[in-house]
Amino acid sequence: MGAFFDILVRSVFIDNMVFAFFLGMCSFLAVSKTVKTSFGLGVAVTLVLLITVPINYLIDKYLLQPGALSWLSPSLADIDLSFLSLILFIAVIAAIVQMVEMVVERFSPALYNALGVFLPLIAVNCAIMGGSLFMQQRAYDNLGEVTAFALGSGLGWLLAIVGIAAIREKLRYSQVPPALRGVGITFIITGLMGMAFMAFMGFKI
Repeated sequence: MGAFFDILVRSVFIDNMVFAFFLGMCSFLAVSKTVKTSFGLGVAVTLVLLITVPINYLIDKYLLQPGALSWLSPSLADIDLSFLSLILFIAVIAAIVQMVEMVVERFSPALYNALGVFLPLIAVNCAIMGGSLFMQQRAYDNLGEVTAFALGSGLGWLLAIVGIAAIREKLRYSQVPPALRGVGITFIITGLMGMAFMAFMGFKI
């Protein structure tokens, strides 16, 4: 249980998808104008990560890795399908994003309209793909660790986009120089938030 908590905390604060790896920046910058829409997109990204990363872990472990097909037959032990990783990971992500899009449209039309094109673009959000690739690279021992990593990565992205959205809402009442208004000041604040999150690297997890 302690290992799962360590992975979760590390994924949220230390290996934050936005502030440590700068993944998912397009949606992060474009949608983070209001807290409400940012929270909705953050929940959607977290849900997609929570579903796709464990599924891709099972696909990688039982189908793609060298010798993974030995559970079907000893004669298949020499087969290596790892070259199909990217294709299958993308297919799983695209399918899950379509399902999430349909659910949001059905149960929250207002959020669906507010997110606009950025909801289907979750499929090409590099934070989603990065979650599966990091999972593969770090070679977690079991599905529980993978699920903790996926949840932590999603919550970290949610924390980042809601945080920047709250700051941007306050900036409407601030006297920002004209040359920095909009994306300019957002980039500066993102950099400062990234530096702040670097303080968590001193924690021993």
